[in-house]
Amino acid sequence: MTKIDMVHEQIDTIDALMAHYVAGSLPEPARVLVRSHLQMKPDNRSLVSSLELLAGEALESTPEAAIADRDQRLAAIFASAPPASESHSKRPERALFPSALRDLLGFEAEDVPWRRRLPGFKEYSFGMEGCEVSLMWIRPGRALPAHTHKGMELILILDGAFNDERGRFGPGDISIADETVEHRPVAEKDRPCIAFAVSDGPIKLVGSLHQMIGDLIG
Repeated sequence: MTKIDMVHEQIDTIDALMAHYVAGSLPEPARVLVRSHLQMKPDNRSLVSSLELLAGEALESTPEAAIADRDQRLAAIFASAPPASESHSKRPERALFPSALRDLLGFEAEDVPWRRRLPGFKEYSFGMEGCEVSLMWIRPGRALPAHTHKGMELILILDGAFNDERGRFGPGDISIADETVEHRPVAEKDRPCIAFAVSDGPIKLVGSLHQMIGDLIG
């Protein structure tokens, strides 16, 4: 189970995604995706800072309430193990992964255990908090099959870029797609497109059988 149903929370814009990030209502892999985005595009932190300020003001105006089982909760906190110390191993000078993503995965870009899914398309995936979490490598010029979504999909571009019916997504950009979006991402021709994706539902192929077969075989 994810902490929220991303579709029904109407996360259809970057602003809405940032608001849920500040509210702490995103599942952990989606939070990592947003943190990575902010590390790649620090100029966008101003929106998050503004939202955090508003959230703080709202909290201050909230009437105080007694904490249930106060003593038991405090005892559990003091009895818990201290957080693991951060790794101080030296990262590559031009590391591709933002540190938030590297901390989640436990390895750098050159160590990804890729699996070939389609000609010109490799993936590394795992499940976390009810989400499908994956890294994607798309060959330059490669078109992925046209599809829509039976849930919410967030994609952070780490390197390269892809274009679809909505426009261009380059390094640091986030693509947000749900059942209202039908798209056919095409990697740009100058370099592979590498991306980090989080979704809470499967995709559904769309389009003509002829195009679908062509896109599947690459």
